[in-house]
Amino acid sequence: MSHSQATEKLMVELRDLNKWYGEFHVLKNINLEVKQGEKIVICGPSGSGKSTMIRCINRLEEHQKGDIIVNDIPLNEDIKNIEAIRKEVGMVFQHFNLFPHLTVLENCVLAPIWVKKMPRKEAEARAMELLERVKIPDQALKYPGQLSGGQQQRVAIARSLCMNPDVMLFDEPTSALDPEMIKEVLDVMIELANEGMTMLCVTHEMGFAKTVADRVIFMDGGQIVEENEPHEFFNNPQHERTQLFLSQILQH
Repeated sequence: MSHSQATEKLMVELRDLNKWYGEFHVLKNINLEVKQGEKIVICGPSGSGKSTMIRCINRLEEHQKGDIIVNDIPLNEDIKNIEAIRKEVGMVFQHFNLFPHLTVLENCVLAPIWVKKMPRKEAEARAMELLERVKIPDQALKYPGQLSGGQQQRVAIARSLCMNPDVMLFDEPTSALDPEMIKEVLDVMIELANEGMTMLCVTHEMGFAKTVADRVIFMDGGQIVEENEPHEFFNNPQHERTQLFLSQILQH
C-alpha cells in the first residue's frame, strides 16, 4: 500500500535515546531511523512517551542519554547545532501555537524574516503561496481568533512550511479539533506526504496511518513495542499490548 518516495539518506536518527523527568524514566533506549521521504506514524496510549520523543528531535525537550542526529547534524549542547536543526525541522502542535495578536500572514512571515533573514516581500509571497496550498489564502489578513480550529491548524502547517523544512513533526495535530474539522487538516497532511515530505506524526487517526504511513510505531511505557508497515501492523499485530490498543481504538 505504501507509495514511499524514501531515499537511503537518513534524515533522523535516534540511538539509545533516554530521558528522565526526575526519577521518572520517560524514554527508554529508543532506536529509530527515518529515511528521507519516509512517513512514520507514532501511536500508543496516553503517557507512553510519543510526544516527548518527537519533541526531543528539535530540542523542545532535552534528552539525557543517547544520540539524536538530524540530517547529519548531531543534536548536542552546541547552540549552533540546535539552531541549524530547528531551521530544518518544522513542528505542528496540538494547540496551533499561533500568535493571537498577529494576523495569519504575519504569523507565517515572522520566522523566515527573523531567522532566515528573508526579505519581507519574498516572505509574504511564499506565505501566500502556502496559504493557497492549505486552501485558506482568503484568511491571510484575519487574526487566529477569527478562524475555526481547522483553519488555525492549517495556518500552523503553512507557517511551518514557510521555513522550507526537511522534516515535519506533528504532535497530535487533530486531537484538539471538532470532528468535522479533522478531515480538512488530514487532507493537507496527506498532500504533504504525497509530495515526499519526511514526516513523523503522533496521531490516533488510524485511517491516516493506513493511507500514508510507511511504518507505524507503537509505543508503550517509554519504549517502542512494535514497528511495522501499516498492513501488517493493523492486520497482524504481534504484541498483545498492540492488540489491546488497536482493539480499543478501532471500536471508536
